[in-house]
Amino acid sequence: MVQLSHAARTDVGMIRSGNEDNFAADANDQRGLFVVADGMGGHAAGEVASEMAVQIVMRELMPVAELSDPGVLNRLAMALKAANRAIHDRTLTEVDKQGMGTTASVLLVAGSRYLIGQIGDSRVYLLRDGALSQLTKDHSYVQEQVDLGNLTPEQARYHPYSNVITRCVGASPDVEPDIYAGEIRLGDLFLVASDGLTGMVDDRRLQQLLLARVGPERKVHSLISEANGRGGLDNITAIVVEVMSVEGGRPEARTTEMRAVTEDEA
Repeated sequence: MVQLSHAARTDVGMIRSGNEDNFAADANDQRGLFVVADGMGGHAAGEVASEMAVQIVMRELMPVAELSDPGVLNRLAMALKAANRAIHDRTLTEVDKQGMGTTASVLLVAGSRYLIGQIGDSRVYLLRDGALSQLTKDHSYVQEQVDLGNLTPEQARYHPYSNVITRCVGASPDVEPDIYAGEIRLGDLFLVASDGLTGMVDDRRLQQLLLARVGPERKVHSLISEANGRGGLDNITAIVVEVMSVEGGRPEARTTEMRAVTEDEA
């Protein structure tokens, strides 16, 4: 059992004429399932790719009710792989869909644990005890350069290639998602967002907005307003999820343990 309070919204931003982001948020007393996808491809193809990714992932994962079974890791990876295959197949059969793809970040919360599946540069953050941490790592050119020591995180933020991703859903016949797992605590707050938010609002400001003593709905509104106030150069999607109770009433649940699942495990 887990009790979650959540809110989700997408916004076209201040510049774009259409919205290629898609999202889904579904929670009950067994689990929460949250997905953000940021499409690319133009001519409405990006919107198609992100919608397909969200629909397929939700269809595959809706039956999941608990995360203790190791098979759930494989199920999450397979859901993202199924979306990848479906989108890639469509790029081969429809000329106007060639080159389309999407990011996908998936958050599953159940019992006292969370799972994250991620491809691309949409992000999942965790606010715990006042500290904000990015749980996912971007699949992007600038992140690779940061990892190599060629760029600082600050330089990467303003790099002209900051929006170039190195892995997405639909670009190739197969893709490997990153999978992360960890424990939740009472009071934890998750943010799942497209880069239309995180590219406009730095982590320090995100932390300030998420710390506000208001509910998830107000937090989402503030996040999107902040991104638009800073230029709104891209579509903006944000899902805020607050843990209101944890299975067994254990606020002392262990500190988050993240790990990427190996290809053999997935």
